[in-house]
Amino acid sequence: MRRRPGISGLQTAAAARDQYRLLGENVAKVRTDLMKEQLATFRSQLEEFARKHKNDIRKNPAFRSQFHEMCAKVGVDPLASNKGFWAELLGIGDFYYELGVQIVDICLATRPTNGGLIDLLELCSLLNQRRRAARDTVSEDDCLRAISKLKGLGSGFEVLSVGKKRLVRSVPTELNKDHNELLEIAQTQGYVTVEEVVNNLGWPHGRVIDALETLLKEGLAMIDSGHRDRKRRYWFPCVASISSSATGGDGVKI
Repeated sequence: MRRRPGISGLQTAAAARDQYRLLGENVAKVRTDLMKEQLATFRSQLEEFARKHKNDIRKNPAFRSQFHEMCAKVGVDPLASNKGFWAELLGIGDFYYELGVQIVDICLATRPTNGGLIDLLELCSLLNQRRRAARDTVSEDDCLRAISKLKGLGSGFEVLSVGKKRLVRSVPTELNKDHNELLEIAQTQGYVTVEEVVNNLGWPHGRVIDALETLLKEGLAMIDSGHRDRKRRYWFPCVASISSSATGGDGVKI
């Protein structure tokens, strides 16, 4: 018959468990302290890097994007506030605040044409035209960062992925799956016809009309009925070629 451990054995086992627990806690503390020390070192080096390359960070979009990635890896957000070390050294907070204001202006100016949904590439093109005098080139990454700050203000700005394009929405319009699929089909030529949608997606005629009428009502589509084939074309300025919009076409003055 197997003997049960006595009181002494239980006490020894408990003491051993306590020792292992203390040892584990000590190891965890050492690792945590080491990580904190390394993080502090990284942040110090990042600050020194920013001082040394501040002109490149301000003027070079690609360099600026890489700098943001470096910051993210050590848990630093230069855009968290327009005050403090990063704002004083680089003026990054003010830079993105200014971009945000200009993005809002452009979205408002183009809204009568595109219904509040604009291609990110077109937005960047218009933004660079506006900032030409400042000689500061703005990248897609810059636009996305500025828009993320606008979204934090509850202003309704959001970036949507539709097919191969990224669209910036500046109105609180909710697009469902049907609307997204219509926009994706329209990317090829800038417009769709009811017949094309029926053939491509296999939807009933009524479903296509319902989705298109909703987009028309929201101002995201325009009707062109002047073709010889008498097929009504539904144009979507937000996914059409940006060539005309980039020059302020259709009477839109940026």
